[in-house]
Amino acid sequence: MSDRGFLFLFSVFMIIASLATTVWLVVSGQAATVDGLFLVLYALLLALAFALYVMFMIRRAMAAVAEPAAAAAKSTAAKAAAKPAPATVSQS
Repeated sequence: MSDRGFLFLFSVFMIIASLATTVWLVVSGQAATVDGLFLVLYALLLALAFALYVMFMIRRAMAAVAEPAAAAAKSTAAKAAAKPAPATVSQS
């Protein structure tokens, strides 16, 4: 498995674990205490940080896929522009 794949799976795991921790703190009633509130905020912040990283990874992967297609279209347009137009004969 590539390192990017591992980081993606680890990030998804951390998001799920953080959200599960938040749900558990709320369901068990520990979120009503000051310590529990800070644990909830910390878990949500951790989930947000990993979610932002996952979104960055997805955008980067989508840009890498779109780049060769754009380069192919650009080279096709360059070839069409480089082809000289036929000369016309003007009668005088």
